[in-house]
Amino acid sequence: MAGSVGMAWQGEGNAEAPDDAAARALLRQAGLRATRQRMALVDLLFGCGGRHVSVEGLHRELLGVGAPGSISCVYNSLRRFSEVGLVRRVPVYGATSYFDTKLDHHHHFYAEDEDHLMDVPMNAIALDDLPPPPLGYELVSVDVVVRIRRERSAKPVRPSFRSGEGAS
Repeated sequence: MAGSVGMAWQGEGNAEAPDDAAARALLRQAGLRATRQRMALVDLLFGCGGRHVSVEGLHRELLGVGAPGSISCVYNSLRRFSEVGLVRRVPVYGATSYFDTKLDHHHHFYAEDEDHLMDVPMNAIALDDLPPPPLGYELVSVDVVVRIRRERSAKPVRPSFRSGEGAS
């Protein structure tokens, strides 16, 4: 049931920020206490559709709306939200932790130079012939993160010189 909590919220088609009653109900359904900070985080996370967030970015947003909370509280809340199925942690290697409010299984592009995630279109990546997990383990998911960056020019752009000008 916990895995469907966030999807139920998104499935209602809410384009606007959730009200307090809806946020409280979502947290109650997930088995979490409705603290002021959690209420504010639910509003930021689910008030505008599916999104990818980092702990640091969400903390900045939280402070921007005047809500209380330290960065460690935001991290702990996101980790807890992940455990109960409200968000999904996206395994991007490096110092930043990312969380996704879209819970269906999908893969991501990670723009290294811009430090953000984008969804890969559904069915764009096919995974066949996965090895069976070791004895005593079960396969939970396969998360593909495709690292990308903005294209760089093959040759640096140089000023053009007319014959005899600027050339030695």
